[in-house]
Amino acid sequence: MDEDLRAHTAHRAAMQEKAAADMAAIGIDADFLALMVETFYGRIQADPILGPVFEARLAGRWPEHLERMKMFWQSVALRNGVYSGRPVPAHLKVGGLNEPLFTNWLALFGQTLDDICPTPEARNFLMATAERIAQSLILSIFHNPAVRPPV
Repeated sequence: MDEDLRAHTAHRAAMQEKAAADMAAIGIDADFLALMVETFYGRIQADPILGPVFEARLAGRWPEHLERMKMFWQSVALRNGVYSGRPVPAHLKVGGLNEPLFTNWLALFGQTLDDICPTPEARNFLMATAERIAQSLILSIFHNPAVRPPV
């Protein structure tokens, strides 16, 4: 059993090292991801459509949310495992959430990436990832009969 644990630990470390190197090669590191989160959510707060939805859920808790999102994006891009959360149940608690809001969210995210990404490869990776995340949330929240029965 010790040998299995050591092998698993070594494999995980190698995967994290490779992910960090691959991301660094296109300009993505923890500092950039922090900038991305801060910039994007600053724009969310100022957005006339998305701002009120987020504010209703996060009023007084923005710093905690930003830290959680930084950890989320590090886990996604750098595969470092610093995020542990359950996005679907968290989003189910958001009042006023509807499917078209994800289109607005993706558009604002894309604009943010256009403005701050260090390379086209970084933009492409992050945008494709955000699109997959949005699609997964949409399917889980709005099209899953276990969560909401079809009408």
